[in-house]
Formats: sequence, C-alpha cells, structure tokens
Amino acid sequence: MRPYRRKWHQLAVFYLAWATAAVGQSEAVRLAQAWRHLAAFVRQQMAESRTPGVALAITNREGLLHLATFGHADAAARRPVTSETLFQIGSISKSFTAVALLQLHDEGKLALDAPLVRYWPWFSIVTAHPPFTVHDLLTHTAGLPRDRDDIPSSRFSVWALRERITGAPPGAHWAYSNVGYQVLGYLLEALEGADYATILRRRIFQPLGMHHSEPTITFAARPRMAVGHQTAYDDRPAHRSHPLVPAPWFEYGAGDGSIAATPAELAAYLRMLLNRGAVAGGRLLSEESFALLTQRFVRARGDRWYGYGLEVWDQDGRTWFGHGGAMVGYRAMLLGDFSSGLGVVVMINGPGAPDRIAEFALECVHAALQLRPLPALPERVPPTRVENATDYAGTFTAPDGRSVQFIASGDGLYLLRVGQRIRLERRGPDRFYTPHADFALFPIVFTRATAEHGQGPVVEVHHGATAFYHERYTGPRRFEVPVEWKFYEGHYSTTNPWLSNFRVLTRKGKLWVVFPSGEEEELVPLAPGLFRVGSEEHSAERLQFDAVVEGRALRANFSGVDFYRTFTP
Repeated sequence: MRPYRRKWHQLAVFYLAWATAAVGQSEAVRLAQAWRHLAAFVRQQMAESRTPGVALAITNREGLLHLATFGHADAAARRPVTSETLFQIGSISKSFTAVALLQLHDEGKLALDAPLVRYWPWFSIVTAHPPFTVHDLLTHTAGLPRDRDDIPSSRFSVWALRERITGAPPGAHWAYSNVGYQVLGYLLEALEGADYATILRRRIFQPLGMHHSEPTITFAARPRMAVGHQTAYDDRPAHRSHPLVPAPWFEYGAGDGSIAATPAELAAYLRMLLNRGAVAGGRLLSEESFALLTQRFVRARGDRWYGYGLEVWDQDGRTWFGHGGAMVGYRAMLLGDFSSGLGVVVMINGPGAPDRIAEFALECVHAALQLRPLPALPERVPPTRVENATDYAGTFTAPDGRSVQFIASGDGLYLLRVGQRIRLERRGPDRFYTPHADFALFPIVFTRATAEHGQGPVVEVHHGATAFYHERYTGPRRFEVPVEWKFYEGHYSTTNPWLSNFRVLTRKGKLWVVFPSGEEEELVPLAPGLFRVGSEEHSAERLQFDAVVEGRALRANFSGVDFYRTFTP
C-alpha cells in the first residue's frame, strides 16, 4: 500500500472507531436521560395513586437494558423494594400455562381441538351447545363464567363446573374466564402426571434461568414477597382519603394466576416472547405454536385481539402484545413490541396503573433509541377539575319529591347538601364520586338525552337506587316491578377476598347488582329467584336468591359462590 493511501486508511479507521464510540456514548447518554425521565414519571404515578412500591425491568431481544425499584415492599416496616423482591403477577401467569400446554401440543400429547371429556371422561357442564375444546378455553371463548374464587386452588373447580351453565356456543363470544384457565392448569397436571409448580419449573423457569421466582404462591415464599396493599373499605369505590392496609394473604396454585416473580426474571420470560419462542441453545416453543400463542383469534377489548393467554394489537404502526395481571393487593403488566424488539414488565403492590407505567417506559426507550424527544410528563389533572361542569348544573327531582342540586363554579362541580357545597371528583364520562358519608357507597352518574352516544343535554342523575330527573327529561318517571324483587334488595357478603360483597337494588323498573367499585350489571329474570347477570344474552353469570324469610332473601348465589344478607345497609 502506498504511504499516502496507508495514511488515509489509518485516518479512516481512527475516524470510524471514534464515530462508533461517539454514537455508543451518545446512546448511553440518551438512555440514561430516558431512565431519569421514566423515574420521574413513576414517582408521579406513585404519588397520585398512593402506590407503596414498584419494580420494573426493560429488555430487548439480547438482554436486560434497565432495572429499577421504587418505594416499599412493606409500607409498615419501611422495607424497600429490591431487585430480589417477589411480586404476584396474577393473570400474566395465563400465558405460562398456555406455553406449557403448547409444548405438549408440540410433543403430540395434547390436541387443541379436543373436548375435555377426551382427557376427563367424568367432566360435565350444563349446556345447550356443542362441547368446548382446549382451544376455546385458551381463547376465553368457551362460554364459561368468570370466577369461582371460593374454591382454594383445587381440582374440585373442574368438577364443580357441572353446577354451572355455558352462556354461548364455543367460539362465539369472548368472555374472560379465570375458571377456564384454572381448568387448563389442572389439565396440564393430568397430562404430565406432576403438580403445576414442578411442570412450570422444568418446562419454563429452568430454561429461562428463573431460579428466584415462584410458580405458585406459598407460605414458604412469603418472606421474600412484597406485601400487598388495598384500601381499608371493601364496600365502596376507593378514594385517596381511605387508608391503605395490608391485603388478605392466601396461598394460590391454579393455572390462572399463581406466579410470583422478580422483575429481571419476568423480563427473561418476556425476552423469550420477543424472540418468538427462541432461547439460548434452542427453542422453548416451535414457530407454529408461537404463532398460535400470539394469534389474533378473537377481538377482546376495543382494538385488542386475544390469542392464548396474550393480547395483540397495533400501536402507532407497531405490533404490541402483552397481558395485565391482578391479585388481591397486587397489579402487574407485561408489555412487548414485536416491531422494535423492546419490552417492559411492571409490578406494584397496591393501588396504581402498571399498564400506564409500562406504556410510558416503552415510549421512553423507543424515543431515546430513535433520536426523538422523550414523551412529555403528563400534566397532573386533579380529579376535582371538571371543565364541562356547567353540563351538570341544575336541580334534579325524584318521583317521591326529593331533589338534588348541582352547581358549577370555576372548574368545579358541587353538590349542595343542607347548605354545604360538596365538591365532586370525576371518575369517568358523566361519572363522579364524593367520600361524603351520605353518598360514599355509590358513584353519582348522569345520563344524557342521547345516552348511547354520550351526547345531548344531561337529563337525569342516579345515585344507588334513586333516579332524579331534570325538567328536560321526557321519559317515564314511575315504574312497576314484581313484588318479589323487594325480597332481593339488600347488601350481601361473604369471606371471598376477591369479591367480598355486593348490593342489589331496584331502579327505573330494573333490578341491579352493584359491585364495590361502583360498576353495576342489570339482573335479567330467567325463573323465580334466578337472574342472568348482564343484559348480554351470552352471559354465563347467574345470580339466584333463596332462603326467603319474612319478606327478605337471606342468601344469594353468584355463579356458584354463596353470599349472605348482611346487617349493614
């Protein structure tokens, strides 16, 4: 090589090395800025939701990019969250169950289109439809009820389905069912001849290096686990003024939500998903089975599609996938982006929104790597700010002559009560709440003239059983109901930590079940004392009243779980 060419070659090599280092350093700097920005967002979310502790991990297809912990694993003891803290991840566990079953499918040991009686000749359920299959259970299209939480991780939950009824033909409707995945977990045990924990350790945890996570929630793992927290009141919508208390503790080992994980190890599982089932030295799932896992089989929520234990959707031109999870006192989110190869896991031990944190985290790292500005921290909008408060101002009167008055002042909406102005907090479109003792059990819900489109002037408002009407209201104000419905009205409770109580009331000629969150479902009569829960005909949920004494039902059975009339109103 001629001397001048050698000189230019050496300069080019030097420049290339310098440029490569500069780009790498710039990326490191950008990511460091993204982590600081993300931490500010997490702390903002924790303050708004009063979240005790947060653990998150961000990964790409090659390895862990970032791990961060915030707050306390035990708020009372001031024990901090660390990288080794276990969090219960709830329904994210469903995809683990699906992966293990798909492995059996790859091995020729499971037919996805087989009805359960092929594997359990004794299985039975009341149905007017063809038998559902393993595939139907995996996609939540078997027509089953959602829960049976009074059964403590027992195969009896499979046998007990003979006491229930399916609500729709297999494959016809998506209806989320924890019971369905409990059945799948026990099917996995039956096919493998081993317990669920052993199967998950051997088939998923060990290949991924998940040596500190737990496939089932047991007392042995409790010292390493974050303490779950919930609000002190279990019979009304949550509010910032309600103190946080430790959530009820119980062991759990069923296939719908039994895993407790550390952030880095759950990220290892997410990394396997980002690599479409590939792991170091081979594959955890075949390409064909991974396609089934992430298929867009049935529309679930909005624009999201459900496969086998995972949701898939399009987000700003990219393909995202994930699943949320909740246990009593815990919430979690697993979120991945097939397009960029990035993913996030977030786990919390109390109130909060891990999905919001995960989405912000994914946007932060994506922006940093794409040389784009980081997403702005959202403005904190106090729930008492109601920009359209004048929509709701006015006097509303009930048929019995009682009235309520609302006034708009500045950006606030107020309820007048014996000369007192009570400021309301927005809880969704046309929904508000106040912790005032006279109104704390139910949300305050306004209805517009064109209710199905959320348009038109506000014409009525209801709180609990009472509907109040504005002078603009033109519909009927008095309704006839069967006399026996009065037998069913009341407050029912049980010891179930997932759903401890609900209220039944009559409003505008319909019977309603109202849950502690304030959400409510219409009760549609099917037979004396028996109601379908929800207006949709394919609902498999049933509420049955019995033990009527002195004009009051003393028991209500909600899809297999007994609740009892309580002494509180």
